[in-house]
Amino acid sequence: MGDEIDGIGQFRAETARDRADWDRIRAFCARWGDRAFSRDPGIGGHVTGSAFVLSPERDSVLLTHHRKLDRWLQLGGHCDGLCNAAATALREAQEESGIAAIMQLRPVVFDVDIHEIPANAREPAHLHYDIRFLFRAETRAFTLSDESLALAWVPLDRLETYSTEPSLLRMRDRV
Repeated sequence: MGDEIDGIGQFRAETARDRADWDRIRAFCARWGDRAFSRDPGIGGHVTGSAFVLSPERDSVLLTHHRKLDRWLQLGGHCDGLCNAAATALREAQEESGIAAIMQLRPVVFDVDIHEIPANAREPAHLHYDIRFLFRAETRAFTLSDESLALAWVPLDRLETYSTEPSLLRMRDRV
């Protein structure tokens, strides 16, 4: 199938970029163990879990206009010490959307991405080793959380009208 990392799961690299990011994630987790899933500022980053949540019809994705980053993104967030990226992705999707009925469509990692988060008043600049999973919501009805300026079901074929972020477009193309 693919390579596996404890707390993250299996992933099949499809491109050179996939392989490079997966190798970096593997090295980070091997070096820091359970600390990789914490917010320890001394290790330069942490594993996060994201959810690419499709609509019941699988023709749209639920995006959040992130309050702090002021960008349209997939749902997701910090593991906060939980060494289970899939559970983190599901929890964050449910918390950020208010949708309880969200199911994981694939038992493996859907995508990986490593990106820098700028410094803020609480923490220095650091890396997010983002582990992404594919989900489907059983309803389109959502509730806005405090973390978002807005939520929207964005048709997959119109995703570029909300974001030209390569990692979002890559996930769309993998669907």
